[in-house]
Amino acid sequence: MKINFKITVFLLLFMVSAIGCEKKEEVEEVEEQVNEESLTLKSAFADDFFIGSAVNDNHINGKDTLALQLIGKEFNTLTPENIMKWMNIHPEENTFNYDMSDQYVALGEKNNMHIVGHTLVWHSQLAPYINTISDSATMADNLKSHINTIVGKYKGRIHSWDVVNEALNEDGTLRESIFLKVMGNDYINYAFQLAALADPAAELNYNDYNLWKPEKRAGVVQLVKDLQAKGTKIDGVGMQAHWSLEGPSIEDIENSILAYSDLGVKVMFTELDVTVLPNPWDLNGAAVEQNYDKFEGDPTMNPYPNTLPDSIQNKLAKRYEDIFNLFLKHKDKISRVTFWGVHDGQSWLNDWPIKGRTNHPLLFDRKLNPKKAYQQIIGLKKQN
Repeated sequence: MKINFKITVFLLLFMVSAIGCEKKEEVEEVEEQVNEESLTLKSAFADDFFIGSAVNDNHINGKDTLALQLIGKEFNTLTPENIMKWMNIHPEENTFNYDMSDQYVALGEKNNMHIVGHTLVWHSQLAPYINTISDSATMADNLKSHINTIVGKYKGRIHSWDVVNEALNEDGTLRESIFLKVMGNDYINYAFQLAALADPAAELNYNDYNLWKPEKRAGVVQLVKDLQAKGTKIDGVGMQAHWSLEGPSIEDIENSILAYSDLGVKVMFTELDVTVLPNPWDLNGAAVEQNYDKFEGDPTMNPYPNTLPDSIQNKLAKRYEDIFNLFLKHKDKISRVTFWGVHDGQSWLNDWPIKGRTNHPLLFDRKLNPKKAYQQIIGLKKQN
């Protein structure tokens, strides 16, 4: 009787233990599922680099409430698409317009974000009065007023500045902008020095497109070296990353990451999107004239006007997966990845280089739903 009693007690204890283990496994499974569902871009890459979005007027002024919810949930850094460009923030010599930029900075602060100022010196979207200046001393005074005033106003609140934007040609030589014509090539050094004095704690970057190309890469390397040789502060190089399903190659992107990092500066991907549409130069193998009006309404240039086929959706997801695999490989060199737009419906690629097209270049569709590309990127972190 005593032996049978002991066996019975042992079996009861074993059953209770087994039931407890099953319950524990069920709880752990539920917890894992909840954690996966709550994973966002900013939480997934929190230990790697900032991940952000460019924002437009309707985000900044609060009109697009649905997109604002998505921005707050998914991103931890912001860049303004247009409101801080010279023609908008400094439209006349003695007139500064801070209405939208104040709202932009407040939006970033409300969401505890890394706030980017874009951009201080650029040859495009200038106020008309700048293009009338022909005297170098006058141009220098205007640069000083522009940079000192704007950077000084947001000192300690804007964390990172694209000080000079798109100053190079495709062969790596300096673009013949109004600043180069009037001041010579020292205008770049002057702009960085002014920004460093106006806010010594801010991160100062050079930003440009096609920086994966070897010739242009060499131009950036020389530009950074020239600034460093003069003792001028430069913290990073921003690669705009307006790419396609086919190119640039991962190898070319990686070579640029390594080249810029070897200079002792951080690398940023500042305007990331991936077009899924054909462009005129893809059809004839070479760049054509800058006016593409003749292609408007051409169905071959706008093959996905309603929805993106699964086959292209899969290609886009694979392309983003490959890109982010590279980013994670070099996360010690990369400080920020910013998408140029929040969702497909707001992308500038719907109108460039051909107006009126339907492009699908981002991680969220027109209904703000995450696409397969989003899931693939998040999946990289789940695997790790």
